[in-house]
Amino acid sequence: MSDSPTPKVPRTARLRDSRFRTIFFLGMASGLPSSLVFATLSIWLREEGISRTSIGLIGAVATPYAINFLWAPLVDRLRLPFLCARIGQRRSWILTCQLLLVPVVIAMGSQDPKTAVAALAACALLVSFLSATQDVAIDAYRVEILKPEEYGAGAAIAIYGWHTGAFLTGAGALYVATAGGWTAAYVAAACVIGVIGIATLFAREPDHPPEMTAPAKNMADWLRRAAVAPLGDFFSRLGWMAALVLAVIVFYKFGDAMLGRMAGVFYVDMGFSKIEIANYTKSIGLAATLLGVGVGGWVCIRIGIMRAMFLGALLMMVTNLAFALLAASGKDFGLLAAVVFFDNLTGGMATTAFVAYLSGLCNVAFTATQYALLASLGNFARIQLGSVSGWAVDSLGGDWTLFFIAVGAMSIPAIALLWLLVRLMPEIERRG
Repeated sequence: MSDSPTPKVPRTARLRDSRFRTIFFLGMASGLPSSLVFATLSIWLREEGISRTSIGLIGAVATPYAINFLWAPLVDRLRLPFLCARIGQRRSWILTCQLLLVPVVIAMGSQDPKTAVAALAACALLVSFLSATQDVAIDAYRVEILKPEEYGAGAAIAIYGWHTGAFLTGAGALYVATAGGWTAAYVAAACVIGVIGIATLFAREPDHPPEMTAPAKNMADWLRRAAVAPLGDFFSRLGWMAALVLAVIVFYKFGDAMLGRMAGVFYVDMGFSKIEIANYTKSIGLAATLLGVGVGGWVCIRIGIMRAMFLGALLMMVTNLAFALLAASGKDFGLLAAVVFFDNLTGGMATTAFVAYLSGLCNVAFTATQYALLASLGNFARIQLGSVSGWAVDSLGGDWTLFFIAVGAMSIPAIALLWLLVRLMPEIERRG
């Protein structure tokens, strides 16, 4: 595979640029609610004695992350009363979601999984919906505020922010839950979400292209601009190869789909306490992820985004297999630290390349809709496969070793599709 390197943005320039600082804080805003309906929720439910199969199925409440492209046209075009005129199209949607998330997260933490699992699931679904809607506006904001040659650096900084936010509601929630219970943990998370909203108020609204700001003549014209035109633009630019591009996006994180939902359950089943999970899997995981994101950004610059994605897929397969070794070895803190470090390092590398790749596929005139569609396809596999991950473990008689071997094999389709994509369409590397 050959590729022309993405121009490098000087590090000092990024530190001085307020756009990149805003992208970091908005990344935090995106990551904060995510842990509350993924890893943190799984650990909470398993500690309450909920079965692995049920935990996997409850994970389907995260489906809004996979289908937010359906209402992305509204985020792209619908002007919210009062706020839009004062702080702009993108920030008005972001701030509204943040303000609504605060009471919903508090309500979620107030439920009892043993007696009010339906209410808990409903709150988690609403958190997912608001968070997924916020993500549409945040992703569009990032793509619109940056130049194409800055997408790699922007993706890395956004992921830094995302994982910082996820750490606060991951490890932070476990520490608070140990001291004061799960309700206190979710209340604390809600407070942090509210505080991060201040960054939204001080952010600069990006300039929007004329296609976005021009008023619609009627409802049919609005629908054409909001929904039909973005999809038509995407498929007209890529032609029949669009199907292969979409397949790569869907399969790229197949392996992590099963692992992500069951990781917390696995740690609990292995006998690790909340504090041990926080200290090893969250703290070490955050450091490794931040390092991986930086390495991923550097790799994208040095060898190109497509090659970086290919490398990321290979490494994700290896790290998923490393979990099989941990499962076979039992409760081993040294091996746990090594596996978590390597898994998060490679995950950060792969995610940076993936986000940069999606950004490069978007037309700035239809950013929110196109990015949401592409990102949703990637999320769909992760969420829907994750919903049956608990059933898969139970079907294997609780044999975590066999489960992780199967998870590792799920990276093979992505590797094959990436190779085929570049063979059939070499120019896709330059677009990425």
